[in-house]
Amino acid sequence: MLSTNRPMRRTRLGLLSLLTLLMGAPSPAWAQAPAALKDQAKAAAAKAQAKTSGAPQTQELSDALKAPRPKGGEYFGLYLMDKKVGWFFTDLTVLPGNKAQSINELIFKAQVGTRVSERVHREVRVYEAKPGGKLLSFTVIQKGDGGDNELVGTVTGDSMRVVRKRPGQPDEVLKPMPAPKETVEDADQARVALLRGQKVEGVALDGTDLEGYRTVTTVEAPEEQMLGGVKVKLSRVSTLSDKEKVPVAAFLTTDGKMVRVDFGQTMQARAESETVAKRLDLVEVFGLTRVVLPKPLPAKAREVPGQVKLVMKNLPEKFQQDTYRQKYQRLPDGRVEVTLLAAPPSPKGRVARPVADPDGGENLKSTLAVEADAPAIKAQAKSIIREEKDAYTAARMLSAWVYSNLQKDYGASADRATDVLRQKKGDCTEHSLLTVAMLRASGIPARRVDGVIYMVNSDGVPALYWHEWVEAYVGEWTQLDPTFNQPVADATHFYVGYEGNAEITPLIGSLQVTDVK
Repeated sequence: MLSTNRPMRRTRLGLLSLLTLLMGAPSPAWAQAPAALKDQAKAAAAKAQAKTSGAPQTQELSDALKAPRPKGGEYFGLYLMDKKVGWFFTDLTVLPGNKAQSINELIFKAQVGTRVSERVHREVRVYEAKPGGKLLSFTVIQKGDGGDNELVGTVTGDSMRVVRKRPGQPDEVLKPMPAPKETVEDADQARVALLRGQKVEGVALDGTDLEGYRTVTTVEAPEEQMLGGVKVKLSRVSTLSDKEKVPVAAFLTTDGKMVRVDFGQTMQARAESETVAKRLDLVEVFGLTRVVLPKPLPAKAREVPGQVKLVMKNLPEKFQQDTYRQKYQRLPDGRVEVTLLAAPPSPKGRVARPVADPDGGENLKSTLAVEADAPAIKAQAKSIIREEKDAYTAARMLSAWVYSNLQKDYGASADRATDVLRQKKGDCTEHSLLTVAMLRASGIPARRVDGVIYMVNSDGVPALYWHEWVEAYVGEWTQLDPTFNQPVADATHFYVGYEGNAEITPLIGSLQVTDVK
């Protein structure tokens, strides 16, 4: 079991985001779509139709299916800071009966302390094969770190029915959802954009939260790069999702071979054979992704009220936004001085439950992961806070209960609040997930916070480690850390984003602290 004095942020951050954006990542490149390649696309489409020996294909195929692609799908090695931590497989094929099927599979494996964490995420989606063909059904299978879970969705008319399956648990039929706006072109936006030689916009249904996100793919200027010791001209296509907010750039040779996909500066997918792709490094992710400090922080940094000043390098301007906990001062040499503050909410600012959400209800929502409406979550929250009306007092009670009742165990993680409550084990993501779910169930707006926290690990190196904690609105925003039983997250917490925000992923491996004041 991991010690409670160690941050336990699962470094799957960005990997599932990469999966989402890699779906349909291009293999051949058709920038400007020359006539010869258009003819090749037509020939490939005709060949694909001929292979479907079941019901005859009586309608035109989508551009996503007309585009040539490697037979049998494509394998990629996934690299985090140049260390191989997983592999990815993707394929899109024509099925009998004027249908199409996409398969996407991601395997992530890394060492966390003395344990090995492994995550499997596999999605199969079926579409109408015609231009603008609708998403008809999907299956999402997750295994390993995060728990075993299967979602089976079917679309009928204007609604979508989803059944959730878990080992040892009865099947759960989720509340009916609107039919997704995703089409078969969204299964391979990159190829469609390259074939058409123009920007493509659509909506992708996220396989982890079942929300639809606008996705835009553009064909960009080609680049010259070294490939196998030879300078070659590569086509480039870029995909941007409203969820991830980080451009994913794919580089391709003129004969249609995809060389790699860049996810910011930190993560990369490289085209490899199946055998090579599945040959992984065993990477210790805490040590790999930490931000080493030039010296330890003073003991008073953990006091509340308290403050810490860090001088940072490679912190993009978009992250330099003053908040009630973080203040930024740009230095002449391009670095930035960050003042981290920790203080309890003002007694005058505190209010009674239920609390109106300043963001219009987003932080009170019950979602697939944050199951605030689940009877078990509501009952547990009520048993903890009983009739307590003060929102901050109730928030402290819920956070303290999670700290006291969850075993600190990286290997027993889960992606749903009810699963966390049932198994009562997990790392910082489980502590934060369950706390946020119970806060929302209690009428207190809350969200999960991603960032780094100060620790000195067993090797004696002072550093910031990736971590997750909680922010609640109790009349004003305040941060709590249920993993470390902090009713006010101390000033060693540096916030950079919210759960699921892959926009922060490029900071991993690039953010530096050059001075501590």
